[in-house]
Amino acid sequence: MIFKIPHVLTKQQIKQGLKILETAKWIDGSVTAGKQSALTKKNLQLPEESEAARQVGDMILTALANTPLFISAALPNKIFPPLFNYYAKGDKFGEHVDNAVRYVPGLPVKIRTDLSMTLFFSEPEEYDGGELIIQDTYGEHKVKLNAGDMIIYPATSLHKVTPITRGQRLSSFFWLQSMVANDEQRRILFDMDTALQNLRKNNKDSDPNIIKLTGVYHNLLRQWVET
Repeated sequence: MIFKIPHVLTKQQIKQGLKILETAKWIDGSVTAGKQSALTKKNLQLPEESEAARQVGDMILTALANTPLFISAALPNKIFPPLFNYYAKGDKFGEHVDNAVRYVPGLPVKIRTDLSMTLFFSEPEEYDGGELIIQDTYGEHKVKLNAGDMIIYPATSLHKVTPITRGQRLSSFFWLQSMVANDEQRRILFDMDTALQNLRKNNKDSDPNIIKLTGVYHNLLRQWVET
């Protein structure tokens, strides 16, 4: 599923992050692209070992750990350290599918990329073009969010970033391995969790039906989870 997570970072955190990112040293963005993707990728990126990337990445990961909507929708198991890209006028990233497995630099850790994520640092009015276009069975979805908002989508999706025609676009992109690999199963669990939260707003947690449904949720999770 394609899902928007609003207000992952506050405006103050965005300002703090931009102050760090705008003074950092950027390199050719093709360094993290596969052989085929590199042919269609034109942007800049922070080196993965960059201190700026680590500082702002840690801020993002801390914020996500305190975002219940993200936890419910993604059921994260392992998260790849956030990367950062910069698109100026004429930059773009053609259609591609993300690599199935990512290896964390310097660590014996690999992550199956179940979900891709983009967290925006630039406001939509600061640039023209630069839309993230995601394809699924329902067609194309254009994504251009407010600074601090994040989009989650299946890493199996064909997607691209349209050419920038004015301004600049700065964002973080990264991946996660979910505890539940199957996208449809995650959707079922998310819908059930959301329904249970809504029921709890109007009923006591001791309601037998809520208790039973909560049990169903956890029993499904127990069947589908990978640790």
